[in-house]
Amino acid sequence: MTLHAGQKAGLIGANGAGKSSLFAMLRGELTPDSGDCQLPADWRIAHMRQEVDTLDRLAVDYVLDGDARLRKVQADLAAAEAAHDGTALARLHIELDSADGYTADARARKLLAGLGFTNDQMDRRVGDFSGGWRMRLNLAQALMCPSDLLLLDEPTNHLDLDAILWLEDWLKGYPGTLLLISHDRDFLDAVVDHVAHVEQCKLTLYRGGYTAFERTRAERLAQQQQAYEKQQAQRAHMEKYIARFKAQATKARQAQSRIKALERMEELSAAHVDSPFDFVFRESEKISSPLLDLSEGRLGYGDKTILEKVKLQLTPGARIGLLGPNGAGKSTLIKNLAGELEPLSGRLVRGENLSVGYFAQHQLDSLDNKASPLLHLQRLAPTEREQTLRDFLGGFDFRGGRIDEPVLNFSGGEKARLALALIAWERPNLLLLDEPTNHLDLEMRLALTMALQEFSGAVLVVSHDRHLLKSTTDDFLLVADGKVETFDGDLDDYTRWLVEYRQRNAPVSTAPVNADKTDKKAQRQAAAALRQQLAPHKREADKLERELGTLHEQLAKVDASLGDSAIYEAARKDELRDLLAQQAKLKVREAELEEAWMAALEQLETMQAELEALS
Repeated sequence: MTLHAGQKAGLIGANGAGKSSLFAMLRGELTPDSGDCQLPADWRIAHMRQEVDTLDRLAVDYVLDGDARLRKVQADLAAAEAAHDGTALARLHIELDSADGYTADARARKLLAGLGFTNDQMDRRVGDFSGGWRMRLNLAQALMCPSDLLLLDEPTNHLDLDAILWLEDWLKGYPGTLLLISHDRDFLDAVVDHVAHVEQCKLTLYRGGYTAFERTRAERLAQQQQAYEKQQAQRAHMEKYIARFKAQATKARQAQSRIKALERMEELSAAHVDSPFDFVFRESEKISSPLLDLSEGRLGYGDKTILEKVKLQLTPGARIGLLGPNGAGKSTLIKNLAGELEPLSGRLVRGENLSVGYFAQHQLDSLDNKASPLLHLQRLAPTEREQTLRDFLGGFDFRGGRIDEPVLNFSGGEKARLALALIAWERPNLLLLDEPTNHLDLEMRLALTMALQEFSGAVLVVSHDRHLLKSTTDDFLLVADGKVETFDGDLDDYTRWLVEYRQRNAPVSTAPVNADKTDKKAQRQAAAALRQQLAPHKREADKLERELGTLHEQLAKVDASLGDSAIYEAARKDELRDLLAQQAKLKVREAELEEAWMAALEQLETMQAELEALS
C-alpha cells in the first residue's frame, strides 16, 4: 500500500484481521518480518492512545500535553524566567508564538467542547471521568498534537452522534495524512478518500469512500455463483420488507431516505457474501397493544429531574430513533422503559404480554466471565437440544472451539454479539437498544440492520450509527431541553438543528492574557492559513469539473452509439455488450465525480464564508 501526503484512508477488516498491528508498525512498536515500511523521517505522528496514564491532571491540561513541543517550550520558558535569562526569554517567546502557544488553551477548550465537555468538566481531574469519557480525552489529546500523520483507532466508539458530526468536520479540515480504523460506514464516507481493506492477510487499497469500496467489491464478487445466489436470497428479503414499509409510511421524509438506503443495500449485498453473521430475532408468541404507555412522566435520579411531561406510547411495529445532544436524557428514557429506573412521577403502564429485549453497554459487564457462550444460552433454554443452540450461536459467529470458551478473554465486540444473541433468543416484542453498534465491525452491523428490518415487534434505538438509524427507523423523537418531542425531519435536518443548538449553548472560553492582541493576531494567522488552503481546493474543484465535462462527452458518444438501431443486430452482439459495459462504468464514475465535485464546492463555500468572517 502506498499513501501520499494529505490523503485520508479508512482501514477496514474483520476484528482480528491485523488493523491494530499495522498501526503498531507505523508507530515503530512492531517491525516487519519481511518487506519495508517507509515513512518520511521528519514526519510527526499522532495517535489516539487506548489507555490513560495520569489521573490527577486537569482535563484541559491533559489535552494540552498532547502538544509535546508546546510543553517543552513552556518548561524552558519557566526555567529561563527562574534564571532571569533575558536572551533565552526573548528567543523562547518567539518559539512560543510560532507554536501558537498564546491560543493553545483556547484551542484545547474548543476541542473539548466539540467532543461534548462542559466548561466545568474541562477543569476537572481526569480521574473523575468514566472510561468512555477518558477515551474522549485521549482523542482530544491526539487532535491537539501537531502532526503529519494521524492514526485513529475507532475514534467514534465512545462518541454520541453530535460529537461524531463535530469530529467529521474537524477531520475534513485536517491538512495532514489520516489513517482511520472505523466500523461506521457513514463516518468513513464523510471523511476518507481511500479505503484499505484487510482480508485473508492481504491489504487492498480502493479509491473513494466506503460506499465506493462496497460497490467495487460487489462488482467483483457478483461474478461468483455463490455471491449471486446469496444476493438473490437477500434481495427477496429486501423486496418483502420495502413493500411492507412503503405501505405504512410513504409520506415521512425519513421513510423515503430509508427506502433509498434499502434499495442501495440490495444492489450491494454481494459485497457481504462472505459475512460470518446470519441471524434473526425470534418472534414473540404473544403480543399486547400498546406494549408500553407512559403519560406525564417525570424522569430522573433521586431529586434530580432530567425529563418532564413525557408522553410516549409504543405499539407493535413502532420503529423509533432517539436523537438529542449528549446528556439530554436519551439513556434515562430507555432505562425507565426497560424497568431499570422508575419514573419519579407520572403513569407507566406495561402491556400484559410485554417482553423487553434491552441492550446497553453496561450489560456486557454482567455476563458471566467463567461461562461460555453455549452455557449462557443453555441457562436460558435448559430443555433445548444442544445442536439447536450451537446452530443459533453460529449465526453470531460463535463456532468451533470459541463457542465453548469462557467469555473472560473475549473482546468487546464478541461480548456485544453474545449479549445480542441472548436477547434474540428470548423472543422479545420490544427492543430497547442503547448504542448497540459499539465494538461491532461492519459485517456485524449489517447483519444487525437486516435482523432489525425483519423484526416484527417495536424498536426504540439510540445510536451514533446513522446508517443503522436510516435503515431501521420510521420516526424520530428529539430529547433536548428536558423534553421529549416528535422530530419532523431526517438526519440531515437533525444535523442542521444540532448546529443551531450548539450555537445557542456555546461554552464561553476563558480569555487568554493580552486577549485583544492575541485574538487579532490569531485572526490574521487564521485568515492567512485559509487563503493558502483556498487555492488548492479551488484547483481541485476546477479539476473535478473538467473531468465531469470530459466524462459527459464520453457518455454522449456511447449513448449515441446505443441509439443506432444497427447495433442491436445479432452480428454485433459483442460490440453491444462492450458498449453497455462501458456505459455502466462511466455512469458509476459520473456519480463518484459528481459527489466529489459537490463536496468540493461545499467546502469552498464554507472556507470563503469563514474568510469573510475573519476579514
